[in-house]
Amino acid sequence: MGYGLYLYGILPAPVPREPRLQGLDQQPVHVHTIEDFVFLYSEAQQERYLASRRNLLDHERVLEQMMHAGYRTLLPLQFGLIIEDWETVATQLTIPHHDPLNHLLQKLAGHREVGVKIFWDPAAELQMLMEENQSLKAERDQLEGKNLSMDQVVRIGQSIEQAIQNRQDNIIQAFRTQLNPVAIEVVENAPLTETMIYNAAYLIPWDAEAEVSDRIDALDQQFGGRLRIRYNNFTAPFNFARLDQL
Repeated sequence: MGYGLYLYGILPAPVPREPRLQGLDQQPVHVHTIEDFVFLYSEAQQERYLASRRNLLDHERVLEQMMHAGYRTLLPLQFGLIIEDWETVATQLTIPHHDPLNHLLQKLAGHREVGVKIFWDPAAELQMLMEENQSLKAERDQLEGKNLSMDQVVRIGQSIEQAIQNRQDNIIQAFRTQLNPVAIEVVENAPLTETMIYNAAYLIPWDAEAEVSDRIDALDQQFGGRLRIRYNNFTAPFNFARLDQL
């Protein structure tokens, strides 16, 4: 069996046919059933897979292609999971976690994950803030060419920081107000860059994506091009099926 079996995800039984897909290292993807669960796997060609962009995309592509093929209930497994044999899977996963796995599959049934990342230009936002708040601008201008006490510098800096935070909070709340009601569940992740102010994943009904897309377009127009919105309208539901939550 070489290096073992590389696992991609779990489907509820039964799966009527073998998928015609290629996984990591261009290996054919197969299915194996253990009780109520069908595992997507391929023969591992390496002892350990590095989390390179190519490998990550190959892992995700298998899951997304299965979902596009009509298997709308899919529990993705974390990248890099290699097992020696199916007995290991049974003793370490399906037997001790049988009910939680079934619960996750039931939650994911008929749902898909979409993601929203919001970016802004901090310098442009600061400039707009100053134009909209002349009293704060006047306080800031005092910093130029004058000897201010440390307390004055700190106070003005804190006022500006709080005003910028309020602008950011207002944007985030607008997205929550419009998108959260469509979602079954929402996960807010930490921003990945200094210019990213919001990073959220939504578990939505499969056929609700068009509505989410329309709402995001409306939000983009509402903020008049101030934001750069990255919208991923389809992905395997990693944020809502984490094994560490079992």
